[in-house]
Amino acid sequence: MDNQSDARFQSSQQGECEANVAFPYQIGRELAMDRTAGFHVCQLRTGFVKDEEEREAMWEQQHEIGAQKMYSLCSELGGLFLKAAQILGKPDLAPTAWVKRLVTLCDKAPSTPIEVVRDVVEKQFCKSFDEIFDFFEVEPVGSASIAQVHRARLKSSKTDVAVKVQHPGAEQLMMVDIRNMQAFALFLQKYDINFDLFSATKEMEKQICYEFDFVREARAMERIREFLRVSNKKPPVMVPRVIPGMISREVLVMEFIQGTPIMNLSSEMSKRGIDPAGKLAAMAKQKILTDLTLAYGQMILKDGFFHADPHPGNILICNNTEASDAYYKNVKIFPYGKDLFLDEYSLMVTLY
Repeated sequence: MDNQSDARFQSSQQGECEANVAFPYQIGRELAMDRTAGFHVCQLRTGFVKDEEEREAMWEQQHEIGAQKMYSLCSELGGLFLKAAQILGKPDLAPTAWVKRLVTLCDKAPSTPIEVVRDVVEKQFCKSFDEIFDFFEVEPVGSASIAQVHRARLKSSKTDVAVKVQHPGAEQLMMVDIRNMQAFALFLQKYDINFDLFSATKEMEKQICYEFDFVREARAMERIREFLRVSNKKPPVMVPRVIPGMISREVLVMEFIQGTPIMNLSSEMSKRGIDPAGKLAAMAKQKILTDLTLAYGQMILKDGFFHADPHPGNILICNNTEASDAYYKNVKIFPYGKDLFLDEYSLMVTLY
């Protein structure tokens, strides 16, 4: 975690509850006031401009400023604020400038230093780093609110793997943020709104706790991997194999599958000399959509156990003609007489 979020975690561990509760929300309140003031100023200024294109340019500039401030807030505070950034960074919820800026926090959030990652892995597997890996890339392939993923090679099998490691202190920090949110929800229910917000925050608390259990996540991966295998001659998406004996609550090792983040699909096409707006690109995008639709239709309608968090940070595009599921994120079970269940995985599909 970065220094700011790490400082928040340390203060919560030392019992500075009052300061810890107030700190992020004071900053959030200041940001909200600043953004509201900027919005009203821009609204006033554009009222004097007759040219529509000029007005749109002024608003776009205002959105760029607001997006950068929100990005800075969420990346510095970490915890639940990174989750909020992932939610806000969706085209149906925020302006384009916000989406472009915040969506990067889906897989480019502040990362944990490699020295700390080594320590976590060694403690979880009770072995030295050099006993486990031939090499371990220092820079993570991706980093999000809960964990980061590194590419490595196992010494025992010479297999390239993806190693998913939790950010130390992230769970405690996120729980502090949720408690703060619950206190705020109770305040709103008492004085402002006639709606049960508190129950929603309790459900969020339960689901987020699941996301920190990588053993549970591994079971979800294996279940969906097997389901898609037996349901299709050729599965529409691939699920990487979990490496036996290399699973713990805080570290998950799985086979590594090379892919391009869907956010970078257009630029990757351009590098290959493919026009992102051309017919070939349209065919590739249709193939991706078809594979995703088939996979989701089967998961939801046949098994009732499905990937529930298909944000851009969870979708990768492979170079071959097979679609693949990679790092597992939210998975739910429809309550067909069963309990609602959530784990984690990420989705990978292919590009012709």
